[in-house]
Amino acid sequence: MRSTPLENRIAEIARPAAADMGLEIVSVKILGEGGGTNVQVLAENPTTKNLGVEDCTKLSKALSALLDVEDPINGAYRLEVSSPGIDRPLVKIEDFETYKGFEAKLESDMPVDVTGQKRFKGVLRGVNGQSVVIETEQGTAEIPFTALNKAKLVLNDKLLKQTSKGIN
Repeated sequence: MRSTPLENRIAEIARPAAADMGLEIVSVKILGEGGGTNVQVLAENPTTKNLGVEDCTKLSKALSALLDVEDPINGAYRLEVSSPGIDRPLVKIEDFETYKGFEAKLESDMPVDVTGQKRFKGVLRGVNGQSVVIETEQGTAEIPFTALNKAKLVLNDKLLKQTSKGIN
């Protein structure tokens, strides 16, 4: 998934702090809201694919201090640290293997096949090389990972049931 240079810079700052806590940064997004800037950091425990409240608080405090020192953002901002949630974004190519068999929504920045389709909803079938494979009602599609703008799991009973057991 594409990130801006500033999002990449903040992720670089955040990764070591998260790793020291046994956590992993899932994504960093810079969002504007009413003239304000929000820095959204999604993190998880790589084993449980979750982020507890205590870990969230610890990571938020650590990142706040690091961002104050590094000062990568011009002006004021709000830092939001949270879990990616059950219907999480899929940001690494490995995510599409981890969540194989689950329903997802994908959006490409270019038409993927002869139909000219850019949006897909269906069941993830993993990866083929550097392409994500998804089975939709129209058939199976392979979308180059580099062409994806957005990808997230669809919240449904199967996902809820499996998440309560642990995905791995």
